Amino acid sequence: MPDRPPVFDDREDAVLTDAVAALVESERALAELEAARVLQFAAAMRVALERSRHRPRATQEREMALRSIAAEIGVALRWNDRTVQRRLGEALQLVDDFPATLQALAEARISARHAAVIRDGGVELDDPVARTSYEARVIERAATDTVAGTRAFARALLEELHPVSISERFTRAEQQRRVWIDDDVDGMARLGVLDGAAKIRAMYDRLTRQARAVRSVPRPESAGDDPDAVDDRRTIDQVRADLLCDLVLTGQPAIDPTADALPGGLGAIRAHVSVVVPALTAAGASDRGASIDGQSPIGADTARHLLAGAPVWDRVVTHPVTGAVLAVDRYRPSPAIQRFVRARDVHCRFPGCRRPARACEIDHSEDHARGGPTARTNLACLCTRHHTLKTETTWTARQGPDGSIEWTSPFGNTVTDRPERYVAFVPEPDPPPF
Repeated sequence: MPDRPPVFDDREDAVLTDAVAALVESERALAELEAARVLQFAAAMRVALERSRHRPRATQEREMALRSIAAEIGVALRWNDRTVQRRLGEALQLVDDFPATLQALAEARISARHAAVIRDGGVELDDPVARTSYEARVIERAATDTVAGTRAFARALLEELHPVSISERFTRAEQQRRVWIDDDVDGMARLGVLDGAAKIRAMYDRLTRQARAVRSVPRPESAGDDPDAVDDRRTIDQVRADLLCDLVLTGQPAIDPTADALPGGLGAIRAHVSVVVPALTAAGASDRGASIDGQSPIGADTARHLLAGAPVWDRVVTHPVTGAVLAVDRYRPSPAIQRFVRARDVHCRFPGCRRPARACEIDHSEDHARGGPTARTNLACLCTRHHTLKTETTWTARQGPDGSIEWTSPFGNTVTDRPERYVAFVPEPDPPPF
């Protein structure tokens, strides 16, 4: 257990305290200004729509008023006019369909990026009542969470409120799968892939596992005079990119340094993903609620296919109202506490981090060396970055009985991270007795 670092100079702490306070104030001012700008864009959009009413019915002719106004604003702001035209439509949408979100932005309770997340998800709800419920719940979450955390919550809530099941939407969306290329500078280019979330996440996981296996091979202390000696200094991102190119171009990695240390070499490594499948969906009685890595919704057929092929699976018992994890068991023996903690946490428990729990370390909130018990109320998933931050700095974590973790920064600021709830919707006043 390393010693805690020394206390820093009080003058440096004062500078940092002032900087944090100034940044918070700047964020508040930016939110207020963004709300005002939204109103201005919306006003310009209303003018464009009014002028379009007097144009001939041909679509291109009716759009000329909007294009002209977008070009006018673009020239004044030095923006691309297409960007302006998109912002005009988004602004009017926010004003007309998401007034509570605009109000929260004007009051600096959320940021412009939070507002965009709320709008982007909510546009899929045509029912005003469902959209209002969605908006209120996500605003409440956004006021205390990061953009990434808010987006994950909004997606889960949207799945419960959406009138069309994810299976039906996925069937349509899957027709849009494609691969594309974008040129970059200095002789580089980007290759993009759009496909099902389960396949994309599995591809990335397998590449990552293979890259880590490559990087785990011991480096030679000295290459000496051996012309075949290799000192691999690539980053994990570079190894992932090289492996992907090898797999696409040749069907297998061109060089496999793990062949002597890993049975089957890189080819034996398989992808791992974490899938949550509600019991009714698993049984075929519903098509709702399945997700991968606690973030991306997936179709019920895909979820059931993954479930059928899984060598083991955990049964997660949740509270019928709050959705909080109550217990976990598995149909193959393994450490029960670890299963519980990973099922409860879903991702790294440092505020704002969304790294999946399966890729995290399980840490004692109160250090074991200082008497912290090895119990589920004192364990949490932390990625390597935030585990190191907690260990090597004066950041502290205090866990409550419900799994909530109160983090305290070196300046004494506190923020509470609560475990994810598998049920995101608002329960009925009298839930059914099951």
